[in-house]
Amino acid sequence: MNGSRDIRLRHLQRRLGDIAFHLTKVQFSQFSATSAWQPAINAYRYDGCIKICVDLAGVDKATIDLRVEPGRLVLRGRRAMPQPAASEGKCVKVLTMEIDHGPFEREVLLPEEVEINEVSATQSDGLLWISLPLRANA
Repeated sequence: MNGSRDIRLRHLQRRLGDIAFHLTKVQFSQFSATSAWQPAINAYRYDGCIKICVDLAGVDKATIDLRVEPGRLVLRGRRAMPQPAASEGKCVKVLTMEIDHGPFEREVLLPEEVEINEVSATQSDGLLWISLPLRANA
């Protein structure tokens, strides 16, 4: 009876090892080669255009690189780490730090052809609105 319990225990250990391997594989597959973070987006399809809203609070528009290529939009830039004003005194301890900072990159695959030369973007209230007019034959 002891032998069958050992066999079951070894089987369970092997299964747990397989599960741990797969969890690790999934976790590491989500890391990218760069340390860039990805801003959140909303994308909308209108008659005649696609509008994309990008959450870029605290990002200076001078640091934003927007490229529209056939079939995709690529957005890159940098956000400085938000910090209290120096007049607040010296920070003794960071309690929570959840706001992404540093370089960012976001690629959006476009489901339809757009007029690349007519793309426009405006930034207001921390949001970047990108308007992508669709090709007439789309």
